[in-house]
Amino acid sequence: MYRGTSRAETERRGAQVRVLVVEDEAAMARALKRGLEKEGYAVDTEADGDQAATRIQVNHGEYDLIILDVVLPGMSGMDLCMATRRAGITLPILMLTARDSTHDKVRGLDSGADDYLVKPFDFDELLARMRTILRRPEAALPPLLKVGELVLDPVARTVERAGRLITLTTKEFVLLEFLMRNAGQVLTRDQLLGHLWDEEFDSFSNVVDVHIKNLRKKIGVGDGRTLLETVRGVGYRLVG
Repeated sequence: MYRGTSRAETERRGAQVRVLVVEDEAAMARALKRGLEKEGYAVDTEADGDQAATRIQVNHGEYDLIILDVVLPGMSGMDLCMATRRAGITLPILMLTARDSTHDKVRGLDSGADDYLVKPFDFDELLARMRTILRRPEAALPPLLKVGELVLDPVARTVERAGRLITLTTKEFVLLEFLMRNAGQVLTRDQLLGHLWDEEFDSFSNVVDVHIKNLRKKIGVGDGRTLLETVRGVGYRLVG
């Protein structure tokens, strides 16, 4: 069984708080990463809204906070924030923007952001806002993902089928979560490879097939039906 770490647990144990910075201005992204890492945070960055949406959907359990710019290539920060909330992901979001009108601030907060900071900003203020957000009680848990007898809890990072707890590796858990969030859709090997491994990974590797095979074995106990189907010549599909 793979278990993530809640924000409260992270603070209790003194572990690093992990932050995802979504910012397309390279100089700003570098400055934020350098400054936050100097303060003891672990920082990942994304420059594209669509890529950030995928990372958040699949790996949101790895993060404690998102710093999100409004203007991005691909999906905008506003749309990304709304999509994140519609998916039931309650990860705190601090929105950054060059727009300082009341209307824009209201839009940002209405999209689901926890706080809003206008550029240019003082770095100490950013840190103070982050500390305030991270001290807040965690919001209601995101809904469980259910496909047939299979139940995945994105927060507790547990998986059960027909009441039986299933032990998964980290990568298997992330793969299953992605399949469950796209249940009924055929996902190609390239899609799975692109979403779950970095762009430098060998596209001719059989890593996807190996993980699918192992995952199928682990979730294959229940009413006898195969939940993870192979669509020959196309890819894989999770069905209920």
